[in-house]
Formats: sequence, structure tokens, C-alpha cells
Amino acid sequence: MLRKMKNQKGFTLIEILVVVIIVAILAAFAVPRYLRYVEKSRSTEAQTGIRSVRTAYDVYIQTNGTSEGYTIDLALKDSRLGASTLKNWIFEVVGNPPKKFIATSTADFSSGEGKQVWYDVEESKFHGYGIDNWTNPDTGGTETE
Repeated sequence: MLRKMKNQKGFTLIEILVVVIIVAILAAFAVPRYLRYVEKSRSTEAQTGIRSVRTAYDVYIQTNGTSEGYTIDLALKDSRLGASTLKNWIFEVVGNPPKKFIATSTADFSSGEGKQVWYDVEESKFHGYGIDNWTNPDTGGTETE
């Protein structure tokens, strides 16, 4: 029995060190990628809200021929956004007819206050937090890709 124990070999310090280094390298690539994924998924709530507000504006314009007199408050009421979305995001519309729809995160938003997602009507494209702006995990600042 002692002989079997002598022949069994454990991991050497070098083997453990190699595994730790490999795990650290993988984490260096995986963590920023995961954080971007989280930001992208969190921005979808704002994108969905903006789509609903845009639809409300489109219906109003088709019905009345203009967006004159149609406020963001009326659009939010017509779009029937959930309480959670309204708690996390403040919506605004720029222009008449609308040129830009903006959602800005509130202090209740899990990633913090002041994150912006916007839809540019002329480009027909979303921009901002989690879309083309990412938080740099090293500095906490924003990067653009």
C-alpha cells in the first residue's frame, strides 16, 4: 500500500502555474466580451421603448398628417410601456417631424444613470450604450467601436 502511494504523482508547481496562466489569458478575453454582451442586452429595453414611441408617433402622423401638438407624454401613454421600462429610462423626441428618439437611463437602471440609446431617423439606425459605445472595464469610461 505504501508503494502505491509513492508511485502516485500529484501536480507539480509548474503544471499548476501553466493552468493558472491559461485560465488568466482566457479570462482576459472572456470578461470584456461578456461585459459587452451584458451592455448590449441591457440596451434592448431602451431600443424596444424607442420602437414603441416611434410607432405611436407614426400612427399619430398618419392619422393627423403632422406630429404638431403630439407630445412625448402622449406618445408614452399611447405606447403603453411597462412600469419597469419607464422607471429605468427617460424618453425624448427631437424635431418635428421627429429626427431623433432618445432614451436616457435613470438612477434606477442597473448599469447606472446617464446611459443613452438613440435612434436616428435619417440613418434608420440605433446608436449609443451597448450598441456602438462600450464601457471600458479598466477605466470605467466609454469606448466607441
